[in-house]
Amino acid sequence: MSVSYVNPPELPPLPGVLSHAVAVPELGLVYTSGQVAWDKDGQLVGGDEIAAQFERAYDNVEAALRAAGSSRERIIKETIYLPGYTTDRAAELTAIIAAARKGHPTPPASTAVGVPTLYADGFLVEIEVVATL
Repeated sequence: MSVSYVNPPELPPLPGVLSHAVAVPELGLVYTSGQVAWDKDGQLVGGDEIAAQFERAYDNVEAALRAAGSSRERIIKETIYLPGYTTDRAAELTAIIAAARKGHPTPPASTAVGVPTLYADGFLVEIEVVATL
């Protein structure tokens, strides 16, 4: 089975042998690594604003998907990692996620996971997805 390892120039290089996305044409799928709110130099974008970080993380997901031959509209599964997530924030986070998806009419299957920490201090969300090619 052939796979394509994707690292678009608008995203920062990942350490070691990691890739931002892996496309599997025979399965018609692309998998992304978790994307956070960073720029191409690996610097945090959005400060301590969770809505801004969600938007940037989704933009980075889209950059990885485009480079692999897919798009945000083709996401079928997403996993959202949130440090310090509690159920009393569910309504707030649901609204932020909907806004960050930029009005895509068909929401994917989705899981939100509370985690102790993310890639580095300051990051408030990490998103990984599976999409069709």
